[in-house]
Amino acid sequence: MVNILFAGGSHRWPQYQAPLRHALDAAGLSEAVLATDLPPAEVDYIVYAPTPDGFTDFTPYTRCKAVLSLWAGVEKIVGNASLTMPLTRMVDDGLRAGMIEWVTGQVLRHHLGIDRLLANQSGDWRPEVPPLARDRPVTILGLGALGAACAGSLTALGFPVTGWSRRPKDLPGLTCLSGPDGLTEALRRAEILVLLLPATPETDSLLDAARLSLLPEGAVILNPGRGTLIDDDALLDALDSGAIGHATLDVVRQEPLPPEHRFWAHPRVTVSPHVASETRPDTASEIIAENVRRAEAGEPLLHLVDRAAGY
Repeated sequence: MVNILFAGGSHRWPQYQAPLRHALDAAGLSEAVLATDLPPAEVDYIVYAPTPDGFTDFTPYTRCKAVLSLWAGVEKIVGNASLTMPLTRMVDDGLRAGMIEWVTGQVLRHHLGIDRLLANQSGDWRPEVPPLARDRPVTILGLGALGAACAGSLTALGFPVTGWSRRPKDLPGLTCLSGPDGLTEALRRAEILVLLLPATPETDSLLDAARLSLLPEGAVILNPGRGTLIDDDALLDALDSGAIGHATLDVVRQEPLPPEHRFWAHPRVTVSPHVASETRPDTASEIIAENVRRAEAGEPLLHLVDRAAGY
């Protein structure tokens, strides 16, 4: 008998119970027990998301074969010393499609100057024609599953895309750079910069004052990745001076963003409340069920977290 503990938060259980049950049945695991309250020593798998009312001590789960995160980001649990079993992160079609749509929509918004058009409704006829996509360089920092998918969507629209990653990569249709020198070059090319890196000690405040100064004047920054990637004070200084034209931030260091934070009132900042790519129960459940099936069959887990790298 396979016992699966759902520890993704009591508020999420009603959303996930039916999709998970359906996905497990479809994966040939109809006999699996799925519950929110199981004796720790009898749990084989934990479906997990950090919550205020959840647990952080995995020591009692002596039989657990894997912890299956509902989130793409695992920075809040990857360093947990009691989590010694394999840990997977969430990468599924729902997350991928949601991120592609958000990034593509925001890139087109800034490329076409939609904000300017919406603000000019007073009869001032100004035919300012935007360049074609092929003349608007876009840089994506982070070429994991989500970054690569977004790059593919943008290149299909004609944007020249430069991608940067910590390790060298070769993806069709875009220029792939890596390492410190590659990061400098990637930033210098970016009229629109998309941040899709994980949160690690190495990426904390990666976009600081020095690196912001490398961007072309008036560049646009889109951050649907992690709030810690940007030095907030340095970004505000660059926005105030006009060096950065606009920042659209789906993630910030403190969420929810306090009402008094300068981002809310800044004319060159758009705050998006962490909605770029939400985990969706139906598609996430399929990945969870597939990983349970794989583990039971002795096959490699999907999206296994590299503890040393932090993602």
